Amino acid sequence: MPSSARYRGRFAPTPSGPLHFGSLVAAVGSYLDARAAQGQWLVRIEDIDPPRCPQGAASTILRQLETFGLAWDEAVMWQHARGEAYQHALEQLLKLGLAYPCSCSRKQWQGHDIYPGWCRNGVCDPTKPVAWRLRSDRGEHPVRWHDRLLGEQQLDPVTLGDVVLKRKDGLWAYQLAVIVDDAEQQITDVVRGVDLLDNTPWQCQLQSALQLPRPCYLHLPLIVTAEGQKLSKQNLAPALATDDHGVRLQLFQALQALDQAPPKALGDEPPSTQLHWAVANWSPAQLRPTAHRLTPA
Repeated sequence: MPSSARYRGRFAPTPSGPLHFGSLVAAVGSYLDARAAQGQWLVRIEDIDPPRCPQGAASTILRQLETFGLAWDEAVMWQHARGEAYQHALEQLLKLGLAYPCSCSRKQWQGHDIYPGWCRNGVCDPTKPVAWRLRSDRGEHPVRWHDRLLGEQQLDPVTLGDVVLKRKDGLWAYQLAVIVDDAEQQITDVVRGVDLLDNTPWQCQLQSALQLPRPCYLHLPLIVTAEGQKLSKQNLAPALATDDHGVRLQLFQALQALDQAPPKALGDEPPSTQLHWAVANWSPAQLRPTAHRLTPA
C-alpha cells in the first residue's frame, strides 16, 4: 500500500528527447498510483545535463503529458535551477566524511568492474580536475528497503562502487539531485521503472546520511522491444502519438502494460474517460514483475 502520509508522487523525465511508450507507462503508473490514493502528482524536469537536453525537448514532454490527460499539481520543478541545494548537500556529506574528490578517469579503471576507490585517502593526481564521489563503504550498508511490487530488497552499495555526485565538468549527478529534490518536494511515494532499482541503495544511503525521509518505492516492469531491449531513446524508440486515435490507442496499451485489464471498449474513449476508469480501478497487486514485450502501434 502507499505510505500513510499525505500522498505526494512525481514523474521526473530527463528531457533528452520526447517521451516514448516506455516513459508513458512509467508516467501513467505514477499518475494512477497518486490519484487512486487521492494524492498529489508532481512533474520534475531532470535537466542537470545540458549537453543531453536539446532545446525544446522539455516543452515537448510537458505538451505530451497534457495530450494524454496527465495533469500535474503545483509548478514544475527544474533541476537546472537547483544547484545551490545540491551544493549544500554535498558540503554536508563532506563534513560527514562520506564524499571525496576523485581525479581518476574511467579509462584508468576500465579493467575493474567498479571504481576501485583509489582517491578515497587523497586525490591521486592533484593537477587534474576532480569529480566528487560518495563513499559507499561508510554509512548505511547493506541497505534494506521494501518494494511494493518486488517485496523485501537488500543490496550493499559497496558492491556498486563509489558513485559520482558531481562531475568533473561541474555538472551535478542524478543520485544526489534526485534525493535532494524528493525531500524538497516532500515526495512520499516513488513509482518508476525497474531499471532504476539498483540505484535505490545509493539513494537510501544518501537519505540516511542527510537525515532525509525515505519514500516508499514501487518499481514498474519495463517495456522492451521484440528483441528484448529496453524501450529507450538510445535504441530509437519512436515518440508518442499526437493524433487523437493514436493517443487513445497508446494510453489503452499503457493500461494493458500495467496489467490493469481495461475493457476493450475503453480503448475507443478519450484520455479523460480512460484515466477516470483507471484511477477507480487501479490495482498495483495486478502488476507482474516481468518485462513486457509490447510494441506500440
